[in-house]
Amino acid sequence: MAKKQSERLPEPTPGQPHRAGDTERIGTSKVTYLAPLPLPTGLSPVDFSQTIGEMNDVYLDYGAGPPTVFGYQLAIWGPLFGIFFLLVLVPLMLISIMDWQGYRILLGTAIWAGGAFSLLAWIAMRRNHRDRLNAVPIRFHRQRREVCFIVKERRLGREVDEAVIVPWESLMAWAVEGYGATQYGTTRQYGLGIGYAHPETGKWLKTEGLTAGMALSLGEWEVLRAYMEYELNSLDEVQDPLGLRAPGDPPHQGVHTIRNERRKLHEGLREAPSLWRYLHASWWYFHYVITLGPLPGYLAEREHRIIQQRRPQLKLAKIEEWSKPLPKAQWAKPSEALVKLSAEVRRIRQRDPLRPIEEIVAEAYRRQGVV
Repeated sequence: MAKKQSERLPEPTPGQPHRAGDTERIGTSKVTYLAPLPLPTGLSPVDFSQTIGEMNDVYLDYGAGPPTVFGYQLAIWGPLFGIFFLLVLVPLMLISIMDWQGYRILLGTAIWAGGAFSLLAWIAMRRNHRDRLNAVPIRFHRQRREVCFIVKERRLGREVDEAVIVPWESLMAWAVEGYGATQYGTTRQYGLGIGYAHPETGKWLKTEGLTAGMALSLGEWEVLRAYMEYELNSLDEVQDPLGLRAPGDPPHQGVHTIRNERRKLHEGLREAPSLWRYLHASWWYFHYVITLGPLPGYLAEREHRIIQQRRPQLKLAKIEEWSKPLPKAQWAKPSEALVKLSAEVRRIRQRDPLRPIEEIVAEAYRRQGVV
């Protein structure tokens, strides 16, 4: 899925120096800086928001993940379950007083309500598709230890895509924990931002999006950091905790996602049968029928192919050349400061795993004599 953008998330000033472990108050929000100098946070890498698009041995695309099967299941479930409820469940509940005239009213209501929900679902899916198609991912090349942003530049009266390459260890990243007040009470917002000041124009290049919690913001950042430091090598490690990908399955979701979910369901019934598991299996098959079986998987695969064919930004000649693998002898190495500080952070974290990350990093700086 494309990253959820939010205008209300605070962001740092591009020219103001920061480093990992710094904190700042912006209004009612707390900003915790995770980079430059991308130090480990100690949290498990997890792509809960499905924002990682492609990952291989050379590069990772962040900020424009593939469509999900669940999104299509939800779009199909809404109108079809409404029709099933009106035409089957309601008559069964009112069987003693239901007559043909009453059923005709329910039939008409089901047609109109199902049509309205279908239209709303189609509009929502089209909007999500447009957002995914227009989303411009950030590419992380771990062999070069560089990051590529795509920016719009105006040349000769028209906009063109331009690639801006920045060093990995100079990239700025921040996690936000924000508070706000509405008529319904206090609300919280969490998010992750990544940015860099354009080396020539000073223009602020950034992407930011909402997450469901601070731990998930840090976990999403850990995916990027761990990948760049060769601690992570597969999308399955961060996107597939339930094991719904079999060997040989593509990294994006599709029919195989539903097929593997059914396989896991039957494996659970064979290995540890129980009343709860049989009830869960009954519900799963009911949901499977209402959402038209494997159709959501086919739709997710189709949309993924369309996006791959039509998204032009990462097909620029400069990016294609930059994205090629390098001979191992030419791989960039982490700086000595990053290696020493990362090891110090891990030692402190191991001794006191519940300590806040900003305190751990501050102590690591002191121990290494970094002012």
